[in-house]
Amino acid sequence: MARIIDGKAFAEGLRGRIAGHVARIARDHGITPGLAVVLVGEDPASQVYVRNKARQTVAAGMASFEHRLPADVPADRLMALIDRLNADPAVHGILVQLPLPRHLDATMVINAIDPAKDVDGFHTTNVGRLHTGQPAMVPCTPLGCLMLLRHHLGDLSGAEAVVVGRSNIVGRPMAALLLQDNATVTIAHSRSRDLAATCRRADILVAAVGRPGMIGAGHVRPGATVIDVGINRVDDGAGGTRLVGDVDFDAVAPIAGAITPVPGGVGPMTIACLLANTLTACCRRHGLPEPADLAA
Repeated sequence: MARIIDGKAFAEGLRGRIAGHVARIARDHGITPGLAVVLVGEDPASQVYVRNKARQTVAAGMASFEHRLPADVPADRLMALIDRLNADPAVHGILVQLPLPRHLDATMVINAIDPAKDVDGFHTTNVGRLHTGQPAMVPCTPLGCLMLLRHHLGDLSGAEAVVVGRSNIVGRPMAALLLQDNATVTIAHSRSRDLAATCRRADILVAAVGRPGMIGAGHVRPGATVIDVGINRVDDGAGGTRLVGDVDFDAVAPIAGAITPVPGGVGPMTIACLLANTLTACCRRHGLPEPADLAA
């Protein structure tokens, strides 16, 4: 059976290191990193996620600023709020919770955020900097995946990596990060020919497609490291639901060398990396050294 890559335990350790640095910066410099989260509308999943972010932000010793707007908020009112947060010296990171209501242009909203405060790493400037190998705010989920891979495998140089999924949130930035670590990277997607054969080449297989159980035993080379980014809610057969990944865990675990579970794998890393990005943004804003032990 594959070794289980425990993202929950790794994230707990990362949050502890972050809290230590936050306390030190407050003690030595009188600065408290601040994260502002903007939630538009009443989407239940988004509300739960925002509550978790706020709780973990405060637990790390950071300042948490939460802004809730109605679903029908005019675009100019949302943009005015972002302008205020951009100018607020107490705010080092800004996150606008996605998805937004259909009348709002998500790209326009994201690009209104100061790139230095874009702790989600979605601003066009940060995307360009990441893909050209420059220092950037990196999207949290792929950053968390890279941390887990480095922790488990060490040096990724020369590894054959296949990323299944080409979204701007996970797939593309994941490929860029793996390239920076000198892996040989293939991006596969819904129109790839013979997806299973492509995946079987991988030493590292990252599944980020949003389709439950899409990656099965026939997609995995024996001994490969499998990172499952998918979080899908499916019928549990007893009138309720359960969370599953994009990987058929029961079929793949006997073949893979290591695998992330769902839940408890990549998921906990996302918020931990959001806090890490906020701390990094704070250090950069105030000219402080970036903590070395936050690096992936």
